[in-house]
Amino acid sequence: MTGDTAIEHWFLPAAERGNRHTRIDERRGDGLAWTTGNRVEVIVHGAPYFEQLYRALADTKAGDTVSFTDWRGDPDTVLAQGEEFADILARIATEGVAVRGLVWRSHPEIAGFQLEHHQELAARVDRAGGLILLDERVRSAGSHHQKLVLIRRAGGADVAFVGGIDLCYGRRDDRRHLGDPRPDELDQRYGPTPPWHDIQLRIEGPAIGDLDLTFRERWEDPTKLDDLGRWRRVLARKRHLGPERRDPLPPQPPDPGPAGSHAVQVLRTYPPKHPPFPFAPAGERSIVRAYRRSFERARKLIYVEDQYLWSREVARLFAAALSRHDELRLMIVVPRIPDRNGVFSGPPHRLAQLELVDRLLEIAPERMAIFDIENEAGTPIYVHAKTLVIDDVWAEVGSDNLNRRSWTHDSELSCALLDAERDPREPLDPAGLGDGARVFARDLRLTLMREHLAADDDEGLLDPIEAFERARASADALDAWHADGRRGPRPPGRLRHHRLPAVAWWERWWTTPLYRTLVDPDARPRAMRRRHAY
Repeated sequence: MTGDTAIEHWFLPAAERGNRHTRIDERRGDGLAWTTGNRVEVIVHGAPYFEQLYRALADTKAGDTVSFTDWRGDPDTVLAQGEEFADILARIATEGVAVRGLVWRSHPEIAGFQLEHHQELAARVDRAGGLILLDERVRSAGSHHQKLVLIRRAGGADVAFVGGIDLCYGRRDDRRHLGDPRPDELDQRYGPTPPWHDIQLRIEGPAIGDLDLTFRERWEDPTKLDDLGRWRRVLARKRHLGPERRDPLPPQPPDPGPAGSHAVQVLRTYPPKHPPFPFAPAGERSIVRAYRRSFERARKLIYVEDQYLWSREVARLFAAALSRHDELRLMIVVPRIPDRNGVFSGPPHRLAQLELVDRLLEIAPERMAIFDIENEAGTPIYVHAKTLVIDDVWAEVGSDNLNRRSWTHDSELSCALLDAERDPREPLDPAGLGDGARVFARDLRLTLMREHLAADDDEGLLDPIEAFERARASADALDAWHADGRRGPRPPGRLRHHRLPAVAWWERWWTTPLYRTLVDPDARPRAMRRRHAY
C-alpha cells in the first residue's frame, strides 16, 4: 500500500475491473490494480508530441523494442526533421531494434478510410525487418482505437506514449492552431488546414509494465488476423492485407523502477465477440467502470474535453452526478461541427449530442456549460482530445470518447492518474473530502483552460467554481462580439457556447436506427443493458 487512501477511493480495485482473464492486475502480486511511482507528462497538441516521439525513436539502439498500436497510421506522416513515420521505423529496424506494430486494418479509401495507407506502412517497415500486423480482430462494425507507443530499452530508461493522437495526417498542430500543413479532410468550415486540439501522455515508471502487457495480450492472441465478415472477405480477396505470421516478442522485462509521484491505472475497453479475445472473452469495460466510480466523488467541477459526447448512458452518468450534489458544475469542450457532417453523417451526430445536452439542461441548466473553440481568425478548432478532470484530484487521458462505442464496442486504452503530491495553492481541498487538490490534475485543467481563455496566469482559475464562471463569461463576450458583426477589438479567448442545429422531425425516422446500430452501437449483453450495468 502507498499510505495515500485517496488512491483507494478513486481507483478501481482489481475485483472491479470485471475481467478475470487478464493478468494485468495479478502479475505484480501486490493485490493492486494500479502502479505508483510513475512520472507522467501531458503533451498538448500533435506537433510537440511528434517531436518528442521522434527523439525517443531516434535514440533507440540494437536490442531495444518498439511496440505500437494505432487506429490510423499514415506512412508519410512527418514526425520531425523532415523524417516520415515509416522511414524512421524502417531505419531503426535495420539497426537491430525490434519493431512490432498492431494497426487496425480499416476499410478502403473509397469508403472514406485508410486501408491502403496501412498496407503501405506495413510493407515499408516489414521490408526493413520490422513487423506490422493489420488487425481486424474486432466486433462487427468495430475498430481497434488504442493509441500507444512503447519503447523498452535494453539499458533501461523505458518510455511510453498513450492518449488520443494518431500517427497520421491532420494531427501536427500546435497552440497557435493554424492546422497541419498535411491536413486531414474535415467539414469545409474547418478550412483547408483544419486546426486540431489533442492530448497525449508521456509515461515513465512501473506503469509501463501494464502497458507492455496490454500490447502483448493482443499480439499473442492466436486468432487469425483475417477474421473478417463475409462481405469483407469478398472485398479483400484480391488485396494483400499483410502477413499472418506473428514473430514472438522478446520476453517482457521487469517493470521499470520508480520515476515520480504519479499513480497510474491502465484502463481498457474490449467487446465480447466471436472468436473471443483470450484475455477478455466476455469483454472488458474498465474505462466506464472507472468513470462511474470517480463520478461518485465529484463535488465541485467535472471538466471534460471530448470528440463526441453521445448517448443516453453518458447523459445518465452526468445527470446522476449533478443530481447528487447541488454545487457540482460540469464544463465540457467539444468540436463545433462533426468531422463528417454530410447529409447522412451529420444528423446522427447532432441527434445523439442534442439528446444528451437536453437531458443535462433539464437537471442543472445553470451548472452545466458546453463550449466549442475557435482560433483568433474565427476558424473552428476540431477537438479530438479525450480527457476528464474531477475536482483537481483525479484525471483521465486516453483514446476513449464519451459514448457507448468507446465504452463497449471498440478496443480502447486510457490511463487514470492521481498525483501523490498535493497542490499548495488555494483552495487546498476543493471537494472537501480530505483528498486535497493534486498537482497533476490541477495543472492539466489549468493548462487547458489557460489556452482556451488566452490567459497569461491562473487568476480566477484555481477555484473550480470561479473557473467555471470565468469560462462562461468569456464565451458570452466572444459570442456577443460575433453577434455585433465583429466590430471593435476581439475579446480574448477561444471559447464559444456550443449550439447544434436541431434534427428535423423527418430526419429522425432514419437517423435513430442508424445511430443505434452503426454510429454508436452498444456491445453489452442485453441483461446488462436492462440493468444499466457495465
